Amino acid sequence: MIFKFKPLLLLSLILVSNLGAHELNPARLILEEQENRTFDVIWKFPSNVLTKPGSILFPSGCTETLTSLPKKQGKYQITESTLVCDSDLRNQTLTVKGLSRMTDALISIRFTDGGQFEGLVSVADSKVLIPGESNLYPTNYFWLGVEHLLSGIDHLIFVLGLIFIVVGFKTLVKTITAFTVAHSITLGLSVTGIFQLPQSTAEALIALTLIYLAIEVGEKERYYRTPWLLAFGFGLLHGFGFAGALSEVGFSESTLLYSLLFFNLGIEAGQLLVIPVFILIVWMLNKINISKLTHQFSSYMIGGIACFWLIERVNKILVF
Repeated sequence: MIFKFKPLLLLSLILVSNLGAHELNPARLILEEQENRTFDVIWKFPSNVLTKPGSILFPSGCTETLTSLPKKQGKYQITESTLVCDSDLRNQTLTVKGLSRMTDALISIRFTDGGQFEGLVSVADSKVLIPGESNLYPTNYFWLGVEHLLSGIDHLIFVLGLIFIVVGFKTLVKTITAFTVAHSITLGLSVTGIFQLPQSTAEALIALTLIYLAIEVGEKERYYRTPWLLAFGFGLLHGFGFAGALSEVGFSESTLLYSLLFFNLGIEAGQLLVIPVFILIVWMLNKINISKLTHQFSSYMIGGIACFWLIERVNKILVF
């Protein structure tokens, strides 16, 4: 049996070698006005991308002065500076250079008069016009949530595995709802500082949940009534993973609850996008009478990837 599925193990390893590149990698620009038209600037650019650090092109009437050398913090290279403008920054345009398909930039600006702005730029549209009026709701965190779910391979694999072991549409709805409620709880607890789990530990535990799920899929375990208990328990761990991604990006204390809400809604929207696709794939494979092969292939693929991640993530814990 092992010899028969060696190609599947090989495929899993090939997939694993490319998964690390597909993670949430937004850059972050924070401008905090200290006095009239003078801003403290923090520019955070991911250091794990294979390009030169991005840069900001401010309006021509602004002068930027570096206040510190670039430093590395987590996966970001951080540069701090002071920006002095001869006119109001509102109704002017910022341009972010050096972005890529996997690296957007989240922009946050706070003015001394209480005004604020949240914007998101991408490689396709790298310019942003700072409006004259404040935008109260940081809706850009919604798109970051969608991006994180769609680029978070471990979360996608977990959702796919749940579909294999759940029987019935109503049971599936309950299961996904339990997973959603659970990760929303720990996401909120972690981001607000009430209860936190080290990011490396959370990622290792998430890998363990995938290994358990792979075993269940391989044994063709079917849950008719209470799969939501499994989903809820594992969802608590995945919430800490979501929180780690949001914490690395950063958020304003004044809009914390809104940022958390929109980020979580984005995650749910991402789930709603992929679940019908996964259901259709599993249904089609079952229809052509290769259900046994499908379960075995999925089990080997999920288990192989999860084992690799577990070793990699535990190694990070031991190193630090």
